[in-house]
Amino acid sequence: MIIEIRWHGRGGQGAWTASNLLAMAAMYDGKHVQSFPAFGPERSGAPVLAFTRISDEPIDMHSMVYNPDIVVVLDPTLLGTQNITAGLKKNGIIVVNYKGDIDKLYELLKIKKGEYKVWITPATELALEILKRPITNTAMIGALLRAKPLTSMESIEKAVKERFPSPLAEKNFELIKKAYESTQEV
Repeated sequence: MIIEIRWHGRGGQGAWTASNLLAMAAMYDGKHVQSFPAFGPERSGAPVLAFTRISDEPIDMHSMVYNPDIVVVLDPTLLGTQNITAGLKKNGIIVVNYKGDIDKLYELLKIKKGEYKVWITPATELALEILKRPITNTAMIGALLRAKPLTSMESIEKAVKERFPSPLAEKNFELIKKAYESTQEV
């Protein structure tokens, strides 16, 4: 079975990096993976998409993810401006960087409670606390793993340490763990 994930972010926020880190970790866990972006020459701050596929079997398809199992939203300002749930499978999972009124969140997502499994974490707040910057990509990996444990924490830590130099690697892994702990289903 293939798990397909669509990441929504803005240029410069690291959506593709998050997709890559998750794919690397899943690969360390013995899975077959794909990770790729969908953006052109957009400037920093423009909406971007990234995709991850994880499977126990080799992955033959080479297209964008049109019907994801999971959608991850790195930037809450995209809510209400992008069709976040487009193509999301029935009983799909939505993981959102969000802190605020839950009814408002459902209104922004344009969904009814119970239609999808919705998980939130205050990723921006956590990133500012730990990284001193509003870069939420690694926080959203932690949130995603809370909603759906796709990889082991050991493999995520290995991927982060391979991708980032020290001490940035340690701070990002701390952020992943903190976001994991702070994530809740709403």
